[in-house]
Amino acid sequence: MSFTLHGIPVTNGIAIGKALRIAPSAMDVKHYLVDEGAEQVEQTRLLNAFEVVRQELKSLRASLPDAAPEEMGAFLDVHGMILADPTLTEKPLELIKGRRYNAEWALATQLEDLLEQFAEIEDEYLRERAADIRQVVERVMKVLHHGENHQTLSSFYKTVSENRELSEVIVVAHDIAPPDMMRFKDLAFGGFITDLGGRTSHTAIVARSLDIPAAVGVRRASELIRQDDWIIIDGDRGIVIVDPSPLILEEYRHLQSERKLEKKKLLRLKYTPTLTLDGVPIDLMANVEMPDDAEQALDSGAVGIGLFRSEFLFMNRKGDMPSEEEQFWAYRKTAEAMKGLPVSIRTIDIGADKPLDGQDEGGHYLSPLGLRAIRWSLSEPEMFLIQIRAILRASAYGKMKILIPMLAHAQEIDQTLELINVAKKQLENECVSFDPNVQVGAMIEIPAAALSLPLFIRRLDFLSIGTNDLIQYTLAIDRADNAVAHLYDPLHPAVLRLIAGVIREAKAANMPVSVCGEMAGEPSMTKVLLGMGLTDFSMHFNQLLSVKKEILRSDMSVLKQSVDELLNAIEPEELQAALQKINAV
Repeated sequence: MSFTLHGIPVTNGIAIGKALRIAPSAMDVKHYLVDEGAEQVEQTRLLNAFEVVRQELKSLRASLPDAAPEEMGAFLDVHGMILADPTLTEKPLELIKGRRYNAEWALATQLEDLLEQFAEIEDEYLRERAADIRQVVERVMKVLHHGENHQTLSSFYKTVSENRELSEVIVVAHDIAPPDMMRFKDLAFGGFITDLGGRTSHTAIVARSLDIPAAVGVRRASELIRQDDWIIIDGDRGIVIVDPSPLILEEYRHLQSERKLEKKKLLRLKYTPTLTLDGVPIDLMANVEMPDDAEQALDSGAVGIGLFRSEFLFMNRKGDMPSEEEQFWAYRKTAEAMKGLPVSIRTIDIGADKPLDGQDEGGHYLSPLGLRAIRWSLSEPEMFLIQIRAILRASAYGKMKILIPMLAHAQEIDQTLELINVAKKQLENECVSFDPNVQVGAMIEIPAAALSLPLFIRRLDFLSIGTNDLIQYTLAIDRADNAVAHLYDPLHPAVLRLIAGVIREAKAANMPVSVCGEMAGEPSMTKVLLGMGLTDFSMHFNQLLSVKKEILRSDMSVLKQSVDELLNAIEPEELQAALQKINAV
């Protein structure tokens, strides 16, 4: 039976494929499809693991001393009863036989279903028994894992790719963390759907960098969608159609073909100079996560890297930090790939929805108002100094810039500049080459920074407006919180006036200013930013040509008047009417 789910659009485009459902508790267990004909062997492996745990519990029960608390024996008895319950084994055995899941994957899937059922129980005591079920399953998992190499989620997907065409696979999950999204870069899924997330969560940003259709914030999608269901993702509208009719499927396949044709047409703009109709040159730069992205950015026509998100070098690690040497080679590789074009390295911006391994043990996002970005870096001066030294060393191989995130106070700016000077003196004493005139800039992403711009203009060399966080902090919403994601509004009058004010004030002081947030890569906002006077955009390289198309048919002198009307609008209807007028110019 066909049905439709609604979420938040993340990337434009259409994806059609079969669902690959990943349960949250299954994210860290082995995933693979057993060979056809080997299902019974895998079922036996699972039953043997249950028997091993059963014997372990029996042995523990028998070895309890007479003085042991009665609760200890009762605890082991409860676990024995759970282990003997057919509910825990029947479904996994069916999944192994019917879908060829490996034992760990099948057991984790059943665990997830049971935990959901227990979560709905009103009686608190019974509801808490879910923890006992989880503990029993963990014991079985340990037996299954014993003596075997642990397969990562990434290697699981590579295994899947050997069994089916990934372009026809749509990943369905409760949520996907940014580090896990980064593992998908070498793969080519048709799309993905998550229960949680907002348009500018970092998971969504990485998804856009993969240039695949996706919908986030699709509530209960991972529960309602079954494994191997046929799915259509309408990335423009955030719509998910499950089990579509042949007529709908044919219509969307036609639309999908048209989109591919449009992308081919955009390639013709690649070598066209980026000039407005009234002859104003516009710089289009790229946002990247890793050094390997630099070549693609250059190939897409970017005239530099406006934002290198260095925090991704720190993710997917087992408790250690990248050394100075490792960072140096990453930044150097990026600089050399850009062949003399500018590269702005943003210092590590962790926290909120980008915790480092071990920083967020509870599995919850860290506060976006807490110790993150430059606040965290200044609290860890040794680590920060290592990163600055690495960037400075790389500046000998290209035009490097240092971009500092989340600055708000004069004291933070001064402390940062002092640490940069310390790093310079150290390198001079060590006779290590670097550019002594490397530019230092600030991310303007806090309203306090936008409203006290002279502090930044007097101390720094350039500014970059981070619209994602600026919108979040101006509207007092956590953009990673699915419950308030719908309140994220780049067209809010306060947001528009802050951005316009920063651009105007920076231009008046001859201070270079760019926008590197998601607004810069949104074609519907291109003319708005041009009308505010922006001439430097930075976005993911997949978005460059779409934005360039808008620039080539824009007249900045005409747009200025229309954007002034937008900035004077208050009511939502007035804002929408003004935006439509701007995009019709």
